[in-house]
Amino acid sequence: MKLVDFNYELPEELIAQHPVEPRDHARLMIYDKETGEVGHRHFYDLVDELKQGDVLVFNDSRVIPARLHGKKKETGGKVEVLLLTPLGDDRWEVLVKPGKKALPGTEIVFSSALRGVVEARTDFGGRIVRFIYDGVFDEVLDAVGEMPLPPYIHEKPDDPEDYQTVYARERGSAAAPTAGLHFTETLLQKIRDKGVKTVFVTLHVGLGTFRPVSEETIENHRMHSEFYSVTPEAAACINMAKKEGRRVIAVGTTSIRTLESAGKSGVVQAGSAWTDIFIYPGYTYRIADALVTNFHLPESTLLMLISALSTREKILHAYAIAVAERYRFFSFGDAMFIR
Repeated sequence: MKLVDFNYELPEELIAQHPVEPRDHARLMIYDKETGEVGHRHFYDLVDELKQGDVLVFNDSRVIPARLHGKKKETGGKVEVLLLTPLGDDRWEVLVKPGKKALPGTEIVFSSALRGVVEARTDFGGRIVRFIYDGVFDEVLDAVGEMPLPPYIHEKPDDPEDYQTVYARERGSAAAPTAGLHFTETLLQKIRDKGVKTVFVTLHVGLGTFRPVSEETIENHRMHSEFYSVTPEAAACINMAKKEGRRVIAVGTTSIRTLESAGKSGVVQAGSAWTDIFIYPGYTYRIADALVTNFHLPESTLLMLISALSTREKILHAYAIAVAERYRFFSFGDAMFIR
């Protein structure tokens, strides 16, 4: 299967730069994965699309201020660092821009309280950096770091919480699990009042989620590993729903990757692990029955993942309808419910 098969044309003006207020007033495309039928509603109408006994699975990972701006100690050259994965002992896997300025041995100064030493290169073009700091690392990071917004968002949100879900609690993501940005506490309560179960898993969003596909043949693409965890309570709730024939609905592609990674046998296993699962057409979903998701970049692994719920042709047709109907795309954009 070719990368170009997942391309589509998107006018730049449809790329959302600001979140809708209130969050749940974004538009919602209802998409039937079997028939390809499309409907148009608002996100707060999602409650009407859910049934008593459904299980909604959310990713509760919280975005950290993972973007750091520093200077090389020796030359003063500017360096930007994006934290990806903690490795222990104050060492992180990171992305560095420009990479040529970050050879092993380079010391980078971010503030009077934080500096880092590049120790090694990684297989995916990143670096291993050991941080040296005064105090508590999370507190220093909160003071020095910036929210790592995607490059297609050109203005910082007025409130950093705009790029967090209302249920975010487990620190660790380098980007938001953005499908969940549409939920409000009021909408969540309405959903629970209808008899829908809500459970939380954790997948810390890293390079695996947003790394571009560089291979012409997508089967040759390798995903970067990301850390996930599933509690025994969440696993039990999901497994009971599957046993009783009730729907398991993932909120976001990170939630669905967690479910399919933890449920390779058809039964979700509680615990923590690393996943490099790559889902594309031809994949058979074992746990997830439906998905709440944003619209995704052309030629992205996320577009491939949702295509596996239906077909590539049907999903791209739905995207063409979204463009024609002037839906807003990507992180702060509108949403789809693939049922």
